[in-house]
Amino acid sequence: MTFSLLCGAVIALAFAAAVCFAGYRLFLFLLPLWGFVFGLGLGAQAVQAVFGDAFLATVTSWVVGLIVAVIFAVLSYLFYFIAVALFSFSAGYGLGVGFMAAIGSQFGLINFIIGVVVGVVLAFVVLRFNLQKWVIILATSIIGALGMAGIVLFGVPGMGLEKVDLDVVAQALRATPLLMVLAVVAAVAGVVVQFRSTRSWALEPPADRM
Repeated sequence: MTFSLLCGAVIALAFAAAVCFAGYRLFLFLLPLWGFVFGLGLGAQAVQAVFGDAFLATVTSWVVGLIVAVIFAVLSYLFYFIAVALFSFSAGYGLGVGFMAAIGSQFGLINFIIGVVVGVVLAFVVLRFNLQKWVIILATSIIGALGMAGIVLFGVPGMGLEKVDLDVVAQALRATPLLMVLAVVAAVAGVVVQFRSTRSWALEPPADRM
């Protein structure tokens, strides 16, 4: 690993740790960034599910991913209600697709549809019962922990951007039980730290910018 890649990995690791342990407090700052990242992934995975291409392996997947990324980022910046809905949807989508990967199902159209359905259901439940704070804490803790694990996985021989999808990451984590345990411990610690540090503090939703 070159020095520049090492520096990038350290910065990414620090950012993932901040998301894991302070995601709720950083939520407003994270919204546009998360909208862009999730939109890129969702658009690229939609192309992957329909055409069977590898993740971000074609020009089409990049174009679709970037279009969805920009739309999600703009909506997340302009409208808090939509941002919360998209964040909740992304958490549900990750749960659905992640569960399918965990049971050994290769990513495809069925996995994508299951992820979308779970995402829509979770977004509806969160908005209907005003569960934003708990979903934000849980999701950012898990996302941050998995982000740290994913950054570590870049050091595994044969891993690269073109090979990093949920199936490959899930297989790599199953093959390294210690890393999986550390990811789970970090996620639980993130939930505890965020819950205790925000027990008497609530996020103040901003007014819509339009």
